[in-house]
Amino acid sequence: MYASQQDELINVKGLHKYFLGNHILKGIDFSANEGDLISIIGRSGCGKTTFLRCLNCLEILDSGTIHIAGITLSRHLNHHITEENNPSNNKKRRVLLPNLGMPKEERLDDDFRLKARAIRLKVGILFQNLNLFPHMTVLENISRPPMIVKGENRDQTVPRAIGLLEKVGLEKFMDRYPHQLSGGQAQRVAIARALAMSPQVMLYDEPTSSLDPELVQEVMEVMINLHKEGMTQIIVTHAMNFARKASNIVIYMEDGKIVEQGHPDEIFDNAKDQRTQQYLSIL
Repeated sequence: MYASQQDELINVKGLHKYFLGNHILKGIDFSANEGDLISIIGRSGCGKTTFLRCLNCLEILDSGTIHIAGITLSRHLNHHITEENNPSNNKKRRVLLPNLGMPKEERLDDDFRLKARAIRLKVGILFQNLNLFPHMTVLENISRPPMIVKGENRDQTVPRAIGLLEKVGLEKFMDRYPHQLSGGQAQRVAIARALAMSPQVMLYDEPTSSLDPELVQEVMEVMINLHKEGMTQIIVTHAMNFARKASNIVIYMEDGKIVEQGHPDEIFDNAKDQRTQQYLSIL
């Protein structure tokens, strides 16, 4: 493991997110320093992926504040009181619900949209399904997005793409197409494509979940090398061995909340919260 630098790059306060009236994220407080490699663990459906998508502004927070790389997004969501049956005693109970009547895009002003777009350019994200362009070569998959999104020219993007392929050990595969790659190779191409946008933060959603065990290590080595170089990374994972050996911080989430976080040895050997203990005991 490698020590992170001291400058705070991400700070989240009171993050709430709702879907169709369901309260998914329930007041998340979170921070990350430059160079941190943070693994987020927890049961499926606890809000891990939604949290990543909020950090990247693919999902817009309903309430709270997100500060990333000098950009701050803040929203305050009005609520209303309603009543519903309490299943425990069959009596009415008062419930606080968010006012989500307007379409999401109509609730955001131009300044908020511009800031959200700026964050997306600073925060790369790797999805489980990768979304590589099947009709483009590996080199084109990496060099084309900065041309489309940032208006860079080919003379800028192609040399950078070649350098990134060297970084992930795939410089000999630049003329291949995605269907000609193994799962581990495709994952590394997807990482290189995200890095081509020059992000300050990398997010990964279960990056090794679909890989055979022998391919997991080659993907993990890329992340560990990026960690050595000082890239800030946040990884949602069920790979406990990686979370323990490579991360400098491990977070356990449950029911839309961060239950516990700390050094990997603290979490895996001496978790303080009973919920964390119970989750780790069944792995």
